[in-house]
Amino acid sequence: MPVVMGTAGHIDHGKTSLIKALTGTDCDRLAEEKKRGITIELGFASLDLGGDQHLSIIDVPGHEKFVKNMVAGAAGIDFVLLVIAADEGVMPQTREHLEICTLLGIRQGFVVLTKVDSVDEEWLELVKEDVKEFLASSFLAEAPVHAVSSHTGQGLDELKAQLSTFMKSFSPKRRTDLARLPVDRIFTMKGHGTIVTGTLISGQLSVGDDIVVYPEMTSTKVRSLQSHGSSVETAPAGRRTAVNLHGLEVEDIERGEVIGRPGTLFPSTVWDVELTCLESSPKSLKHRKEIHFHHGSKEVMAKVYFLDREKLGRGERAVCQVRFDKPMTGVYGDRIVIRSFSPLRTIAGGSIVNPLGRKVKRFSDDVTRLESLICADPEVLILTQLELAGNAGLTFQELSILTNVASKPLEKLLQTMGGQQKVFLFDKDSRNYVFGGHYETLVEGLINHLKEFHKNEPMKPGVSRGEIGSTFGKKLPAKLFHAIVERLIKKNEIVVAQEILHLPGHKVSLASDQKKLRNTLLDVYEKGGLTPPNLKDVLAPLDLTFKEASPVYKLLQSEGLVVRIKDEMYFAKSAVDSLQKTLEGYFAENEELGPQDFKELLGLSRKFSIPLLEFMDKEKVTMRVGDKRRLRKQS
Repeated sequence: MPVVMGTAGHIDHGKTSLIKALTGTDCDRLAEEKKRGITIELGFASLDLGGDQHLSIIDVPGHEKFVKNMVAGAAGIDFVLLVIAADEGVMPQTREHLEICTLLGIRQGFVVLTKVDSVDEEWLELVKEDVKEFLASSFLAEAPVHAVSSHTGQGLDELKAQLSTFMKSFSPKRRTDLARLPVDRIFTMKGHGTIVTGTLISGQLSVGDDIVVYPEMTSTKVRSLQSHGSSVETAPAGRRTAVNLHGLEVEDIERGEVIGRPGTLFPSTVWDVELTCLESSPKSLKHRKEIHFHHGSKEVMAKVYFLDREKLGRGERAVCQVRFDKPMTGVYGDRIVIRSFSPLRTIAGGSIVNPLGRKVKRFSDDVTRLESLICADPEVLILTQLELAGNAGLTFQELSILTNVASKPLEKLLQTMGGQQKVFLFDKDSRNYVFGGHYETLVEGLINHLKEFHKNEPMKPGVSRGEIGSTFGKKLPAKLFHAIVERLIKKNEIVVAQEILHLPGHKVSLASDQKKLRNTLLDVYEKGGLTPPNLKDVLAPLDLTFKEASPVYKLLQSEGLVVRIKDEMYFAKSAVDSLQKTLEGYFAENEELGPQDFKELLGLSRKFSIPLLEFMDKEKVTMRVGDKRRLRKQS
C-alpha cells in the first residue's frame, strides 16, 4: 500500500537537509530557494526502504509566509515527520505546523531532533524534555524521538530502520473507486506538454483515462503517468503522481483544482463543515467572518456562517456553513483548515459534513440534522442527506461523495434500505433516490389531492395525468411523479381510464335537480340537431345563468355527448358525427366544397354553416384551400 510522509517544522530546522540525507534528493529545486537558503514551494522525494517498501515524501516550507504551501502539502500525507532543531527547540512554526497536522486529521508520526552535532549531550537532554512536554497533549505524545545529524549521518540508519518497521504495519484506508488528485504543481515539459503533480488521495488513474479538471469541468485525457520518477500504466491511491494531460495548456489549470473522472465530483459554492476553534487562537471566530480557507492543495477566500450562534470561542466546536465566490469540490469527511485574515495565522479546522450545502435557516431543525452527520454511520448519512435533499432526491454518485462510502458497499446498502422502504429508487437511468418518508408523504398527498378534486368537481369522472402533473406534480421530478402514479395504479389505490385518474369507487355524482338538468339539456341539443337554439334561449325557460349550468355542460362534454363549437354555441355530438358522414359522402363524388355548396347541402344559414365549417377544419376533417374545402385525408 503506497504511503506518503510529510515534513513539518520551523524554518531552518533542517527539514530539507534531512530529506536529502535520507534519499539523496534535494527538494529545493527553485533558484530562489537556492539563493535564499529556504524552502518556498513543496518539494518531493522518494525513499526506498528495501523490498517493495517505497515511501513518498513531501517536504514543506517552514517560513511563516509560506504556511499556505505547507498546508497544501500536508493535506496529502499519511503521517508526519516533525522536525525540531536541537540548537533552537520548539519555535512558532513548530507549534503552528503541529496544529495544522492535528486539524488535518493526521494521527501518526515521528519526531526528529536535527543538528545534534552542534549541541552537547546536556543541552540535547534538556531539549528532549522540552519537546516531550510540548507534545504531551498531542497525537505525537507517544511518538519515537530520533536524534540525527544530516551533516555527520548520526542516527540516520536508526531512523530508516524505524520507518521500515512502521511501514510494515501501517496501512492507511483509502477509497479505490473515486479518483481524486488535488493539483499542487503545474508545469510544461518539452515533447510532453502540460504536466500536473499531486498526491492521488483516492482511486486510481490509468493511461488513456478520460478525466475532468474540477471545478472548471475541463475535459481531457491521461497521456502518460509517472510515479517516483518512473513511467507507469496505472497509479494507485496514495502515490505521488505526475499526470501528462492531453490538449491543455499550463494556463488552463490552477493549483488546487482536482483531477477526477467525469461525473464523479460536484462543484458547490456552499459547504457545511464541522469546525473547531483552536485553544491557541488569538480571538473568537465571528459569524460572517472572512477567512482563508484551505482544502486539499487549494487556498481560497471565503466567509463562515454560524447556524446556531454568533461566534465560535476558543476550544469550541460547531457545524457551520462556508460560502465561496467560486465553486469547490469536496467529499464528506475531507479535512479543512481555516486561517484568519488578519493577523494571518491558523485559528480553526475540521471536516466537511456536506459538500453540497443548501440554504439552511439559522436555529432551525435542519441545523440539528446537519449535526447528526458528524461521524455518523453510513445508513444515518444516507437517510439524513436524502431527508435534507427533499423531493429532488439524490443520485447514486451524489450519495457517493455525501457519504464517502465506496460504490459496492453503497450499492448493497441502498438495496437493503430500498427493501425496507427507507429509500426509494424512482429513476433507474440516473439512479436517483428519494427519502422514504418524503415518498410516503407524496403518495398520501396525491390520494388527498384526488379526494379534494372529486369533492370540488363531483360531476367530473377524474383528472388527466397532464393536469395533475401540472398541479400536484409541478415541483416534482417528472420520473418521481410518474413512479408515484404507477405505484398507486398497481396497488389499485387509484384507477386510470383513458388517461383519466380517479379514486376507486368514484362515480359522477349529480344531485337530483342536476341530473334532471343534464337530461333536459341533452334532449334540447339532440332535438336541435345542426340548428340548436341559442344558449340564452335554452337557459331562460330554466331560470338559470350559464355559470350555474356550466358544471353540467362540462359533464356533457366530458361524457362525449355535447360538443362546444365556439363561445356559447353547443351541438349534440350525434349531430356533429352525422355531419361528418354527410361530408365524407359528398367528397366521395366531389373534389371541392364551397360555402354556398355547404349551405345548400345541409340547408343551413350562415350563422351555423361558417362555425361548423371552421370546426371541421379544426378537427382536421376538412382543409381550406382558398375559399374552398377539401377532404383532408384525400389531400
